[in-house]
Amino acid sequence: MKIALIAHDKKKDDLVRFALAYKLILDPHELYATGTTGKRVIDETGLQVHRFQSGPLGGDQQIGAMIAENDMDAVIFFRDPLTAQPHEPDITALIRLCDVYNIPLATNMGSAEILVHALGRGELDWRDIVHGRNNTT
Repeated sequence: MKIALIAHDKKKDDLVRFALAYKLILDPHELYATGTTGKRVIDETGLQVHRFQSGPLGGDQQIGAMIAENDMDAVIFFRDPLTAQPHEPDITALIRLCDVYNIPLATNMGSAEILVHALGRGELDWRDIVHGRNNTT
């Protein structure tokens, strides 16, 4: 599974702690992240992460492009709803794309825990059907 990890500045610590807590579940998957978030996850967890630009410099759009190509399987995006973001239209577009393409999206710690536990139990394997992969072998 391809999983995007994104966090606004005030939520980066939370995302790093989340990645540490669920490292064993996340490790076998292809992880993608926006710039600084990806660097912190790599440095503090040892997980392998493909890094895009930072969110305000186009990273959200790069992940959005993968979603539009149906090439992303889940998004964990720790948003800061109390701080205005200069790239809010990009954030809104990313969330809209998740809805359009039925990509599971978690926007806070509670929903991220539900998503990662479902991932660990194989409940997102339906994404393999979307990609034409067969997991029955």
